[in-house]
Amino acid sequence: MPEYQDRRPLVTVEAVGRKCPIPILMLAQRLHEVPIGSVIAVTADDPAARSDIPAWCRMKMHEFVVEEPLGRGSAYHIRRKY
Repeated sequence: MPEYQDRRPLVTVEAVGRKCPIPILMLAQRLHEVPIGSVIAVTADDPAARSDIPAWCRMKMHEFVVEEPLGRGSAYHIRRKY
């Protein structure tokens, strides 16, 4: 149970219906809303998000936690590292 709670996002950025790079720009703009070590989620249905969000995490040195499929698109969970 603690592991699940540790992965639960504190903030969700709603970007369904937006095309890349908008979901990533929205994520970058709102990342500061969660403390370091906490998880933020981005919901997106643009197919490019599946590769772009993990690539952004690697480039910015944040941790890509999981992709959670939704009815429309997915929720991408990212752990803020700094």
